[in-house]
Amino acid sequence: MAIVLINSLKSSREWEDEFRKQAAANYPDLDLRVWPDIGNAEDITQAVVAFPEQGAFAKLPNLKFIHSLWAGIERLVTDPDRPYGVPIFRMVDFGLTQGMVDYMTGHTYRHHLGTDRVIRDNANAEWNAVVPPLATDRTVGILGLGVLGMAVANNLHQCGFKVIGWSRSAKSSPDFFCLAGDIGLNATLEQSSILLLLLPRTPLTENIINAETLAKLPRGAAIINAGRGELIDDDALLAALDSGQISGATLDVFREEPLPPDHPYWSHPQVLVTPHIAAETRIVSGTRTVLENVYSLDHGGDQFTIPGRVSPDSSY
Repeated sequence: MAIVLINSLKSSREWEDEFRKQAAANYPDLDLRVWPDIGNAEDITQAVVAFPEQGAFAKLPNLKFIHSLWAGIERLVTDPDRPYGVPIFRMVDFGLTQGMVDYMTGHTYRHHLGTDRVIRDNANAEWNAVVPPLATDRTVGILGLGVLGMAVANNLHQCGFKVIGWSRSAKSSPDFFCLAGDIGLNATLEQSSILLLLLPRTPLTENIINAETLAKLPRGAAIINAGRGELIDDDALLAALDSGQISGATLDVFREEPLPPDHPYWSHPQVLVTPHIAAETRIVSGTRTVLENVYSLDHGGDQFTIPGRVSPDSSY
């Protein structure tokens, strides 16, 4: 049995070197092959992928498991060549999760404390003593309660914020409110003075932040998006920023990346653009996580105990 690494990223050589290094040190009997030099394709039972080229899956007739190097798997589940019935494992790695927690917590505090306003006041030598509320008096809403959303929600709860989490399907937590469905979405929006977006892109989530949903937020709310650029109707957000309905937006993901130099987000005084850095998969820790999962499955491990497993016929 063999596994194949299919990686079209610019950093593909770094990933390949790390996979070979860790496999040689810890799993010497693992047959690791790197696309397109795969030898006999019928030997391959597992694939580790990042943006696989179209048609790659069709060339692997005995594939049993697919491992993503990213937490987001939209490209995989919409690939017409993906063999249905083959489970996908999204990346669930400490480095990726901690990176997202750090990013979301840091920027939540930035909006909570009014840091951008203070910076502008400093530039104009203005003494404007606006005292922010305590974290216990601030409600943070999180749309998306997957592995990353739950980790962010738990951390913000520990920081003292009132947290409300929303997801399409019902979730639960002993520490914060979890809502679902359309009624739950409205309730989350109406209470969130800072709204965090950690949803995947699906037909149901595209443009979930639009003129109607923006109007349901408390006036002066802030938005942080580290999910997918397609979650936001850009024109609606810009209009809400101009009207004061939204006081600020921190955006890490966009419909087109890199964000074009002439996009109005760059010049808008209430928008902070970050270049898709919220939760990068770290090569060393990501490789270790994937190889542990691959080796376990290759030796009869229980696929249902591995974090990040997605239903084999999921349309996401």
